[in-house]
Amino acid sequence: MCALNDNKPVWVRDNEHGFLLGKITDIGSDNVTVKLNESKKTLVVPYDSAFQAEEYDKDVDDNCALMYLNEATLLNNVRRRYKNDLIYTYVANILIAINPYKELLGLYSSDSIKRYNGKSLGIMPPHVYAIGDKAYRDMRSVKQSQSIIISGESGAGKTESAKYVLQYLTESYGAHNGQIEDRINKSNPLLEAFGNAKTTRNNNSSRFGKFIEVHFNDKHRVVGGYISHYLLEKSRICVQSKDERNYHIFYRLCAGAPEDIRSALRLASPDSFHYLNRGCTQYFCNSQTEKSLSKNRRSQDCISKGVLRDPQLDDVNDFKECDQSMGQMGLTQQDKLNIYSTVAAVLHVGNINFEDDPESTKGGCKVTSTTEKSLSITADMLGLDQRDLRNALITRVLMTKTTSSGKGTVIPVPLKVHEAQNARDALAKAIYIRLFDQIVTFVNKSIPFSSSNSYIGILDIAGFEYFPINSFEQFCINYCNEKLQQFFNERILKEEQLLYDKEGLELKKISYIDNQDCIELIEAKTTGCFDLLDEESKLPTPRPEHFTTEVHNRNKGHPRLDFPRKSKLRASREIRDDEGFLVQHFAGSVVYSTAQFIEKNNDALHASLLILIQESRNTFIKNLFPKAPEHEQSAGKLNFISVGSKFRSQLADLMNKLRSTGISFIRCIKPNLKMVPSLFEGGQILSQLQCSAMVSVLDLMQQGFPSRAQFAELYGMYKSYLPKELARLDPRLFCKALFKALNLRDTDFKFGLTKVFFRPGKFAEFDEIMKSDPKNLAILISKVRKWLLRTRWRKAQWCVLSVIKLRNKILYRRQCLIDIQRHVRMHLVYKSYAPRIRGLVKVKALHEQVASMEKIVGQMKVNKEQVYKQVQQLRQRIDHLLNEITVGFI
Repeated sequence: MCALNDNKPVWVRDNEHGFLLGKITDIGSDNVTVKLNESKKTLVVPYDSAFQAEEYDKDVDDNCALMYLNEATLLNNVRRRYKNDLIYTYVANILIAINPYKELLGLYSSDSIKRYNGKSLGIMPPHVYAIGDKAYRDMRSVKQSQSIIISGESGAGKTESAKYVLQYLTESYGAHNGQIEDRINKSNPLLEAFGNAKTTRNNNSSRFGKFIEVHFNDKHRVVGGYISHYLLEKSRICVQSKDERNYHIFYRLCAGAPEDIRSALRLASPDSFHYLNRGCTQYFCNSQTEKSLSKNRRSQDCISKGVLRDPQLDDVNDFKECDQSMGQMGLTQQDKLNIYSTVAAVLHVGNINFEDDPESTKGGCKVTSTTEKSLSITADMLGLDQRDLRNALITRVLMTKTTSSGKGTVIPVPLKVHEAQNARDALAKAIYIRLFDQIVTFVNKSIPFSSSNSYIGILDIAGFEYFPINSFEQFCINYCNEKLQQFFNERILKEEQLLYDKEGLELKKISYIDNQDCIELIEAKTTGCFDLLDEESKLPTPRPEHFTTEVHNRNKGHPRLDFPRKSKLRASREIRDDEGFLVQHFAGSVVYSTAQFIEKNNDALHASLLILIQESRNTFIKNLFPKAPEHEQSAGKLNFISVGSKFRSQLADLMNKLRSTGISFIRCIKPNLKMVPSLFEGGQILSQLQCSAMVSVLDLMQQGFPSRAQFAELYGMYKSYLPKELARLDPRLFCKALFKALNLRDTDFKFGLTKVFFRPGKFAEFDEIMKSDPKNLAILISKVRKWLLRTRWRKAQWCVLSVIKLRNKILYRRQCLIDIQRHVRMHLVYKSYAPRIRGLVKVKALHEQVASMEKIVGQMKVNKEQVYKQVQQLRQRIDHLLNEITVGFI
């Protein structure tokens, strides 16, 4: 947080609005006192709940261009732009897209597409087209496939953003009016019809994830595509909550199918079908199609409450669009009829009901007399014998093997009413899921590519979800989002900092939450939730309570796992400890109810049902259920096929794809829970921004350099704009010449070892200057030449000074060597002659003493001659010694 000065405008946290504007009136040691501008209330808040506000009330295209980079100014900038119908905003190279819930004229026109062609990010206003063009240009320049990850919660506009990216790529870089490009775009209405549904949060919610690959040839033109899909929500096929609908295709078929098809498929109003009448049975219509709807097509709710309104949904017209899409995908009329018949069969399967059979001695059940007609219709549509279908629904077959002959005995086991209902629902889910797989296969066959040089992938997958009751679907979706969040951290935050360190840019480390421990809680071998669920599912009598207890026991003390009673939500606290568990995700804590985990994790049918439908007379239905190898078949048993393991495997493949490509991010934001235009709910928007790691990105970008380019890349991009003598420069010198000539501030860019890094928005400014009109370019070239002349003259001066300095250094070192030699010689002489000199001094002192003795001898009266003679002998000996020492010197 920036330093807070007295009486300066600041933002303070507020649960409803996100932040409220006020002014500081007092500063304490641990908190600050703020007076709010609107309500005039006085609040005392801790320092980390107050953020410096912009002094100039304006909005910017890129939040990194704000004077103060924090979550409060981010939210305020997004709010101001949203009120002006500017739904797109950048945070460096990441696009924030807010769902407007209304049509914005001209925003997605063909002219708009042309304006963004070939433009660097930041030159044009923020747009989903700019991200699409960036991905395309990166694919060409780096020669690497690209991926665009579109994330956000339900209703945030992910699917629409994906459609606009597809539209941009196919219209800009595909063949004009090409069949492949048209089919790629037309695949969306078809997939939405079978994979989208109305929920309380979104009228057109994608209930599956998809990764759409747009493939390009060596000339970088669109040549085909491929769609991978993930985790279609199968529980919705059989039951929905009161205000939600089943998949769109059921209602569109009832509302928009021609009368002959409707009659052939025995269709009626939505409330006539068990799989639809427990949810919302109203149609989406506009004023014109509402008038065209006959009464026998409408449900009672639709008659009494009227139709639903949504600017992008109309069940009558959308059926026609879906039908046309199938035709454009190359499906024949018979193919379409097969698909519609299968959808209708699912509805009729749901109308088969059961009751206790009083004649059964083993507590079995039978089909009710009132639903025998539904059974007959279903058997006819599925190409089955009515009696065989009845038996397969109310009994399951066990086969016992004898040890002597090896032949088995078939034993029919009657099912209770609830078991038969589960078998019926499992059959409906299996048929619809395989139908959806087949439709995706049809789409992929219609957009083939013989050779691909690279691709741009668009990932549209459900964002982080939490409801009052969360089940297996939410568990899988949130696990996927944990993996994507980890990938985001690695690619944007961790790799960014590693790159700065590698290139020698000294920047402060940014802290972020590592969610690896949460991922391990879910996917770790033997102790992870998925493995424990698979273990439980393989038991003879699997129980949700035992699975839940195992999760708690095997992961006791795990920081991310807790009991439901620790939740902050009252509804979640009512779940018992053996009925669920709480996981602390990166975006918040979620309590999962495990009651249906085991059932939803198994994607298999009773073998008797599976064998029956594999022998169907209907070729289309039969092909939906290909036979497995004999060693995998086991009669009478509910074969176990783990949905969780399948999803984990798909997700691992997806993550490997993403790691091998360049990445762009689009973060979609839902502005309000009412799904109405012009309503900005700041509190829940701030929560979405925090969950999408935008705040962490702001912290990084505040001191970082989000745009960067290799010296050689810049050289290749701009050498054509300069004369030959300047274009021949070394790439690094070339870049320095450009930057110095443009008088760019040193704080706006940094030179690494191999790349040049730009502050947010500065690369776009540089690019715009370089591509400006010829007059400005001539001035720029003149500046470059002057800078080169100055640089070369300074380099020559430096060389001359360096030579002079070297000469002086050589002379200095020469004198130093002489001094060293002199001192060494002096030391050696001293070491050699010092003892003789000391001896000579002492001997000369003795010589002087002899002279004193002679004087004393001259004064003696007794033995004078004898003593004098001895003194003379001593003198001679001393002179001889002096002579020897002196000769030794010589």
